[in-house]
Amino acid sequence: MKLTNIALTSAAIGLANAGLVSKRAVSDADILNYALTLEHLEASFYEEGLKNFTQEDFVKAGMKDPFYANLKEVASDEKEHVDFLTSALKAAGASPVARCTYNFPSADVNGFLALASVLEGVGVSAYLGAAASIMSENYLTAAGSILTTEARHSAYLRAAVGEVPFAQAFDNPLGLNEVYTVASPFIASCPSSNGALPVKAFPALTMSSMDAVMTGSEVQLVAGSGFDTSVSGIHAAFITVTGPVWTPLKSMGGGKFTVTIPEGISGQSYVVLTQGNKQATDDNIVAGPAIVEVGKKTAMGTPSGIAAIGMGDKKNITMPTKSTAGSWSRSSATASASASASPIYTGAAQKMSGNIACVVAGLCAAAALL
Repeated sequence: MKLTNIALTSAAIGLANAGLVSKRAVSDADILNYALTLEHLEASFYEEGLKNFTQEDFVKAGMKDPFYANLKEVASDEKEHVDFLTSALKAAGASPVARCTYNFPSADVNGFLALASVLEGVGVSAYLGAAASIMSENYLTAAGSILTTEARHSAYLRAAVGEVPFAQAFDNPLGLNEVYTVASPFIASCPSSNGALPVKAFPALTMSSMDAVMTGSEVQLVAGSGFDTSVSGIHAAFITVTGPVWTPLKSMGGGKFTVTIPEGISGQSYVVLTQGNKQATDDNIVAGPAIVEVGKKTAMGTPSGIAAIGMGDKKNITMPTKSTAGSWSRSSATASASASASPIYTGAAQKMSGNIACVVAGLCAAAALL
């Protein structure tokens, strides 16, 4: 059952009374505004997508009913997250950030769904990574409640684009700066009244080919603007909940590298370049993260995906299915970056171009808009 605005406000006031916003360097107010920034982005993304594409468009793309109705539920969830976090911040005496102006260049349904899947995965990693910084148990519980919902969104949309909905046993956390690096290029501008958040963007890290890759395969990474090619001792690490997984890295010069996909990495994963191989933190990350979809092999030796999964409950929600008319490949979700004055995200069987390619791959150096 959806919460009413009154119920949302009451719950938010309860949180504020139970645990006041911390005054430390990175406060709970900062963390909640960081979360609100992401929720504004996601809510706006779905709002725009549902305006641009009709139920018929989704059916023609191969997404059978009730997928469109379920997608509207996802959009409603994101809007409720915005309302809840806004109320919680106000109740605690903090100023919530307002909605910004965004650039979501999805040209068709397949492109929209590919980007939705990536954004939901980043959202899961963002909440997971921020959890350790939240001091109030009440705020932590609230953030955890949003995290579990985002994870359900992610699984549903991964299935929609033909990827394993639960590709690994543990999700990957991302720090505030890592998430900001991924998310900020979607933001065209923000109200001047929005307070600055304690975040920064690392130099971009893009892949020359963004098809799903397998364990043991070698992929090429290119560091973007702002990367210091004179830095020595560069290493590569995949971010996991148990710490960085280091992987062989070869420098090709000029900010170009090749890395090998290590064992134990699957699903939507994140690789960063670091100076040194003792840690992968804000202190020594020099580029990235790049987003890498690592597939699993079935008994037949090919990457596994989803053909059709059914679920039945009182809301009559079913997992999406793809018809033969709506075939989709991971290459539509991510691609190498190329300069473009008018970035287009076209989806099925095509590559991304312009800024959106930088975003999903790890991304263009972003201006500090928040």
